[in-house]
Amino acid sequence: MLRGLAALLLLANLAFFAWTQGWLDNVVGVRAAGDREPERLQRQVNPEVVRILTPQAVAAAASAAELRLACLEAGPFDAGTIGAAETALSATLPSGTWARVTTERPTAWIVYMGRFANREALQRKQQELDRIRISVEEVRNAPDLEPGLSLGRFAQRADAETALADMARRGVQTARVVEMWRSATLHMLRVQRADPELAARVMGLRLDALGKGFGPCARSS
Repeated sequence: MLRGLAALLLLANLAFFAWTQGWLDNVVGVRAAGDREPERLQRQVNPEVVRILTPQAVAAAASAAELRLACLEAGPFDAGTIGAAETALSATLPSGTWARVTTERPTAWIVYMGRFANREALQRKQQELDRIRISVEEVRNAPDLEPGLSLGRFAQRADAETALADMARRGVQTARVVEMWRSATLHMLRVQRADPELAARVMGLRLDALGKGFGPCARSS
């Protein structure tokens, strides 16, 4: 008796399974609603927006998205100004979107020309130096020396004096050696991966009394 009942239940389960899979649609005349076609197809939501991408297309899309992310930073700030700058930034950007980057800046001496009356004068002098193949760069992050040109940066004053003497022999007459800055601990506030919307928000921020704002991260950072 029990064996017969067990066999009957097994057959009933097998028949129910076959019906739910659609195998008996043409036998019993009643179609089971289940997770199969065409019901599954009819339950799709906005199927026209779905695209099948190859692995290469996915990698290309990820690379394009990465290229749209910008590294932006503001500073440098010293120990006396970094706290206020961080407070101002915290009031605008959510935590986790920016970070403090601290570096130890050594003393730097430069062979210097300036200060110039305006940028036009600076550019004229730069063109003169280009003609005699003297490499220069514009002085930045040193307000007392801007606008000015650096003809070389050195860790020791003696090395800068040697370079100045060599340049004098090549026709440079108005340069001099100056201390660009002394050793110090400096802080930058950095947004490492800013999408276009976040970049637009931070580029207009001014974080201290000097009006320091965000710009592209330095290449060496």
